[in-house]
Amino acid sequence: MRQAQETVTIATEGPGLYEFTDAVARWTAGQDITTGLLTLFSRHTSASLVIQENADPQVMDDLQRFFRRLVPNGDPLFQHTAEGPDDMPAHVKSALTATSLNVPVGKGKPLLGTWQGIYLFEHRTQPHRRQVTLHLVGE
Repeated sequence: MRQAQETVTIATEGPGLYEFTDAVARWTAGQDITTGLLTLFSRHTSASLVIQENADPQVMDDLQRFFRRLVPNGDPLFQHTAEGPDDMPAHVKSALTATSLNVPVGKGKPLLGTWQGIYLFEHRTQPHRRQVTLHLVGE
């Protein structure tokens, strides 16, 4: 059994879904592990990870519209606004999605479906440099 670990940085320009499937696939292929389990972990509380369709950009637009409607910025319900009106809504959106993902690996590749991509889901208004740790275990 072998293990490998790396942290990738994703620059965001505000709210949106940022696909980084290719970076994950390249790193995984270079680890000399053909069968295993890849864990991805977002090191943030206001951004999350999702596996979503990567063929039609309208899916990303619809997801963003849905989350904006579900948890609007500036909602008076929230007391935690230390970093602005998008602060607590970003935490709620992150809690509703995921901060970690597990993807099986076979033949040295993440075993994603035909239309699946791996995305960082940025929930904050300002640009950020987000870190996602990749941890691969296998043979």
